[in-house]
Amino acid sequence: MKYAKRLFDFYLDASIHVAFAVLALMEVTAILLNISIDRHLKFFVFFGTMTAYNFVKYGVEAKKYILVANRYHKNIQFFSIIALIIACYSAFYLNENELYLMVGLFLLTGLYAVPLLPHTKNLRNLAGLKVFIVALVWAGITVVLPSFEKPNVILWDVGIEVIQRILLVLILLVPFEIRDLKYDAAALKTIPQRFGVHKTLVFGGFLAIILYGLTFLKEDLTPLDAITKGILFLILGHIMLYTKKNQNKYYASFWVEAIPIFWWISILLVEIGI
Repeated sequence: MKYAKRLFDFYLDASIHVAFAVLALMEVTAILLNISIDRHLKFFVFFGTMTAYNFVKYGVEAKKYILVANRYHKNIQFFSIIALIIACYSAFYLNENELYLMVGLFLLTGLYAVPLLPHTKNLRNLAGLKVFIVALVWAGITVVLPSFEKPNVILWDVGIEVIQRILLVLILLVPFEIRDLKYDAAALKTIPQRFGVHKTLVFGGFLAIILYGLTFLKEDLTPLDAITKGILFLILGHIMLYTKKNQNKYYASFWVEAIPIFWWISILLVEIGI
């Protein structure tokens, strides 16, 4: 049991779980927009997400990411290097425009953790900006990238999906922002710091309503989209009802981050039923 727990913790700490969540959202995009995604792009995004997230989590200072003393973090570092090699290999199979877009998104991710100039703040520490950077990067990777240059997509529907994906990530970040209240510096001015836990949860619920409502503005609205976004809306509402300041260790890091995976599974199940 102890070994299983250590393995599970490594699965979370090495960002494998969040990489599956990002991949799940790409698969959702493929189904809802009726497009195909090259397997090399999937590999690139999956392993690139692990590398980028581990850098953001453990590499706030580059030298600390390179010179690691802790054995556990060394294992994560080694795992990240393997993931980076696989991501780089997969990158050779991407087209030029896909690479340009990914480079832009990864640069934004890098600036999130590392200051552009010495003695300046990184984007992560700029007041109120953190959650929007994360949401923008996730939307770019999981919607814009897979639908990029696809001839059969409706641009209006892609735009709706981008906005919904940004809203989804902002909502999913609410439990993390509330959990981190005791750790975040006051200068960050996160939403819970500014407005309190209750108002933040109400705000998250309001965003969930907007997210679902936007579904009906699509040009090519399918029953699958309407039903599964409704399921997602109910899940997000449940999360807003039960999120607390004092959370179980795995509430946000596993259950909340697993919502994109659950959503993807629900789409596959509903698709079979329809």
